[in-house]
Formats: sequence, C-alpha cells, structure tokens
Amino acid sequence: MKTFNSNQLLESLQADVRELVLAATYLQKEDPELLLTAPAPGKWNVVQVLEHINSYGRFYLPAIEKSLQVNKPQREMFKPGWFGNYFTKIMKPGENGKITNKMSAPKSHRPASGLDVKPVMDEFFNQQQTLLALLEKAKQKDFGAIRTPISISRFIKLKVGDTFRFLIAHEQRHFLQIANAISDVRNATGKSQANHQAVQRSPAFLHG
Repeated sequence: MKTFNSNQLLESLQADVRELVLAATYLQKEDPELLLTAPAPGKWNVVQVLEHINSYGRFYLPAIEKSLQVNKPQREMFKPGWFGNYFTKIMKPGENGKITNKMSAPKSHRPASGLDVKPVMDEFFNQQQTLLALLEKAKQKDFGAIRTPISISRFIKLKVGDTFRFLIAHEQRHFLQIANAISDVRNATGKSQANHQAVQRSPAFLHG
C-alpha cells in the first residue's frame, strides 16, 4: 500500500479543498432556481447535494477536532489503513472524471426537500474553512496513530489521515454530481451555458 509524506499529503488535501471552495463560488453566481431544480424525477438538486455534503461535515469535523486533541507529534510518513484506503478509493471519482462506484446514501445523510439556497451554501463554506484549519492543525500531529469513528458504524474507526482523505474524496465525488446535475437541467431548460462552462473549468470538477 502506498505511503505518503505527511506534510505533502496534508498540503495536497488543502489544495483539493480550496479547489472545491473555488467551484462553489461559481455556484453562488447561478440562478437559485437552477440550483433548486432536480435534473430528473427522484434525483437530488444541487442544493440537496450540498446539504448531503454538509451532513457529513456535521459528523466528521467535530470528530476530527476531538481526535486531534491527542498530543502525538507528527511522523514523517503516513501509511493508510486498509479500511480507510478502501473507503477512499471507492468514493473518489476516477481519473477520467467519472463516478465509477454507484452507491446509495445512508438514511441519516439523505437531504430533505424544500431547502433554502443561502443557509445551505453558507454552511458549506463555513465547513470548508473549518476543514482547512483542521488540516493545518494536523501538521503537528501523528494523524496515522489517532483515529476517528465513522458515521455508519460505531465499531469501525479510521486513522485521522484516512478520515481526511475519505471526507474530501466524498466532496469531490458530489461536486462532479453537481456539475452533471447543472448540465442536465440546462439541457432540459435550454438556459445559457456561459456560467456552467466557467464552473466546469474549475479543477474540482475536471479532476475530482
């Protein structure tokens, strides 16, 4: 299993988060009606996808913060755990920018309908700032020795480094879903593609 230089991994993950934030700033420029329109019956609209991402942050960000209170100095190299590496791999979009492993969201992470755009968007940005701060804090910690629980099972705990990797891969996956949803809605309504093309140029959409 591949090992990572600890600081390089954290800096790479911080760069990934910043790309997601950049992509989300383009969403703020979109017509709210577009963000609230489902691409097909039974599919989530953009705001629901963001709310789904937020639901993971509500669980994992406090869990990571609590775990990082443990005083264990950083090691130079980080080796992923088996479960953490597996969960990250199945969550992360492929190198071709495609979602290769379809899966259903756990019941506790399924978003409601009738959401308001602004509070959902504001929470997303706040969570990403918290995530960036936690990644910075982790540079002083042995995030391979410290573990966090996962939201779907109290019996499984992941290395904090793997929790970061999984959480960010999950966000990348769903931002690709957002791009696809916007494209489908625009195709169905015939609305201008100008801003969507700008959104797609964001690395978070293109590379996952």
